[in-house]
Amino acid sequence: MNRIKKDDQVIVLAGKDKGRIGDVVRLVGDDRVVVATVNMVNRHTRATQPGARQGIIAQEAPLHISNVAIYNPNTEKADKVGFRQEDGDKIRFYRSTDERIDD
Repeated sequence: MNRIKKDDQVIVLAGKDKGRIGDVVRLVGDDRVVVATVNMVNRHTRATQPGARQGIIAQEAPLHISNVAIYNPNTEKADKVGFRQEDGDKIRFYRSTDERIDD
C-alpha cells in the first residue's frame, strides 16, 4: 500500500513550487506523482490529427514522490503517514494527530 494515493492532498517540500498545495492527479510509476496546477511546464506540440490541440500547451510535469508530503488540514502542515490494522483492514493515519486519512 502506497503512502500517497490518487486524490490525496499534498504539499510540495522542495523545488520551484515549494509550499504549494494540490491534489494528486495520477501516479507515474512507483516514484513519481503528478499534482494539479503544480510544476507546470510548457510543451510545444504539433497537430498530428485534424482537430488536435497544437501550439504551446501548459501541462503538469511529474514530481518525485520524495518531494511531496501528505497535507494535514487540521494542523495545516505536512505530515507523515502511518499504517495500522483495524478490523482486519490496513488503514492509513496521520502520525502527528493519530487520525485516519481514509474516511
